[in-house]
Amino acid sequence: MSIKSLCFLLFVSFACSAFAQTQTKYSDSEEEKIKQVENNISGWVQIEGVKSVWTLPERMQYYHVNGLSIAVIHNYRLEWAKGYGWADSAKQIPVTTQTLFQAASISKSLNAVGVLKLAEEKKLNIHNDINYYLKSWQLPESKFTADKKVTVYNLLNHTAGLNVHGFLGYEKGDSIPSIVQILNGEKPANSEAIRSNTVPGTNVEYSGGGVLISQLIVTDIAHEPYDKYQWNQVLKPLGMTNSFYTQPPPKNKSALLATGYDTNGKEINGKYHIYPELAPAGLWTNPVDLSKFIIETQLSYEGKSNKVLSQTMTKEMLTPFKGSDAGLGVFIDSIGNRTYFQHGGSNEGFKCQYFASLTGGDGVVVMVNSDQDGILRDVINSVAQAYNWKDFYNPQKKKIINVPDDTLQQYVGNYSLNQINISVFKKGNNLFLSRNGGSPMQLYFTSNADFFVMEIEAGRIKFEKSKAGNNYNYDIVLKDGDNDVRFVKK
Repeated sequence: MSIKSLCFLLFVSFACSAFAQTQTKYSDSEEEKIKQVENNISGWVQIEGVKSVWTLPERMQYYHVNGLSIAVIHNYRLEWAKGYGWADSAKQIPVTTQTLFQAASISKSLNAVGVLKLAEEKKLNIHNDINYYLKSWQLPESKFTADKKVTVYNLLNHTAGLNVHGFLGYEKGDSIPSIVQILNGEKPANSEAIRSNTVPGTNVEYSGGGVLISQLIVTDIAHEPYDKYQWNQVLKPLGMTNSFYTQPPPKNKSALLATGYDTNGKEINGKYHIYPELAPAGLWTNPVDLSKFIIETQLSYEGKSNKVLSQTMTKEMLTPFKGSDAGLGVFIDSIGNRTYFQHGGSNEGFKCQYFASLTGGDGVVVMVNSDQDGILRDVINSVAQAYNWKDFYNPQKKKIINVPDDTLQQYVGNYSLNQINISVFKKGNNLFLSRNGGSPMQLYFTSNADFFVMEIEAGRIKFEKSKAGNNYNYDIVLKDGDNDVRFVKK
């Protein structure tokens, strides 16, 4: 359960004429699969007596998503791709399969390919100290690195023990910092300095900051701008000819760029943020191009293609760190009797996710120009059902109860954790919550204290009594394995 999944967007309407955009003619069997996906959108939970299957337009309106683009891979080929809704609602520009979205953290997957390409060419060893390769900046030594050094391998699978989870980007017109300024947390950078906070190689701690260091390693070794290196060595060889890491985007691509929308349904200032943190967040692409990366990775893993990486290096990329799901630039999930590699992304105004089978040639990519990511897994679930991905979609079945009004009233109020504020309010006989002023979500109770919301796939969420001075209060507690994520009532 990630805290970022509590982001929601206000209502956006759709015009039927722009809902589904495709210029490709598909076979009857392919069209039937498309209809199955579009008409069988299912959530992570099924509530007894409550509708649990919707059409894609219904789900897009429910989640308040402006535009969506999807590509489906079957038998190692792109079987179909379509765009839905608006790339820019004010200008009435529809999403097409060519529309470009910010890939956000999916950028890390293609970055890993670029870094491993240097390893393939013997220009670096992924198990060496990163400071051996860094020429324009060095990671400061600390008590955490006294006996064990950070390696390139550590950067790519988030075991480097570094801080800075992600980046906010910069509005158009802002001063854009250099990579060294970002690494040092110096103005005009809007993130803290990237430094060690645990011994490297100890455990997985997601760090976009660590991936940013790998960007500098690429430029210091290749002696050329990162975006140019990635284009020549990764994107172009993979056939991802509409994709780029250049920030700000090149002017000749402006007509293809989707506009991002924030949690209040408002267009992002300047339409999108600029991310100089290219390796962790800077890729612009679409599901069609990402499917080329997925298919090549699948074929390379089986020794059937080597457009960029050899089978040996691809297997290294897809091998998780011991006891974790973290590969190099990807995450590895065992679901049912199959293994998948995957990554999601979350930039300001954009969300995305891909899943791909390690063997068998199946996959899906979904991208939206919205701060709402709940629909991503719903659509992926529908693809998994249409294409018989065994045991991939296993919805939780829940029975809800009515909670006494006086108990509900005790939960009304405002809760906070770091920069996340949750408001719980009563409407009629039900409770709703809103995150940072976003769209309200209904709370469904399975006991007088345990609840869930349909928009968030989670384990156990409950109201838990806590001591507040001489009195007692209620907190919202997310049970995540052995850890509790606690939102304290104000």
